[in-house]
Amino acid sequence: MTSDQVPPDPSGELHPDHPRGLMARFRTYFLTGLVVAGPVAITLYLTWWFVNWVDNLVRPFVPTAYRPETYLPFGLPGSGLIVAVIALTLLGFLTANLIGRTLVDLGERLLGRIPAVRAIYRGLKQVFETLFSGNGSSFRRVGLVEFPSPGMWSIVLISQAPNAELAASLPGEEEHISVFLPCAPNPTTGFFFYVPKSKIIEIEMSTEDAATLIMSAGVVQPGSTDQKRAAALAGMANAARIANQGTANQATLRPAAPAKVE
Repeated sequence: MTSDQVPPDPSGELHPDHPRGLMARFRTYFLTGLVVAGPVAITLYLTWWFVNWVDNLVRPFVPTAYRPETYLPFGLPGSGLIVAVIALTLLGFLTANLIGRTLVDLGERLLGRIPAVRAIYRGLKQVFETLFSGNGSSFRRVGLVEFPSPGMWSIVLISQAPNAELAASLPGEEEHISVFLPCAPNPTTGFFFYVPKSKIIEIEMSTEDAATLIMSAGVVQPGSTDQKRAAALAGMANAARIANQGTANQATLRPAAPAKVE
């Protein structure tokens, strides 16, 4: 049996002996390499950017005699980050005692007398206390909401109930819950709205799995192993390759337009 008579694979994959063009193989290998190297490269880049940002932010506050580049012929990345962690830990230790709390209260009273700064400081303080407090419940639960139209369900992060004044302004007698609906593929943007409690279906899913599901547009499902994730990404690349090949074949088989006879 010649290579032109090889039967197609029932699974949809091309047979190893099936002739493939050089560009098709190049595209397949390139997509495979991109799937492997892309997440690693982006993670390293973001980590490097964050470390350098903290270093540049902290370096002006460190005396020259204590900087690593004073004694080394090159800078030491991450030294500013270490100083920032130690300084924040020390600040938290000092704030935990009576003198520290007194100084913090005095600073808050001073900021509270500045009209423009007061609203910004109070809002940011509430956000940080909610996100980083150990007993906070915001964005620790995941649910489903019927949005943007009936029959279509979106994943939301469940926050807290509105305060008494805002709850009294909402229509109806049912309790409302504030939720955040992340957008794909960037979950840092989205929509915030209040939903009646009975309209939310809470599901057993961590916020990390929900973020992964949203960023991958459903390709990586919760509980998937590394093998399943790689297979899903490879399947996407293979589907794109087959679609491109089908388009090229259609263009080849399309009859040419008849020549115009003068």
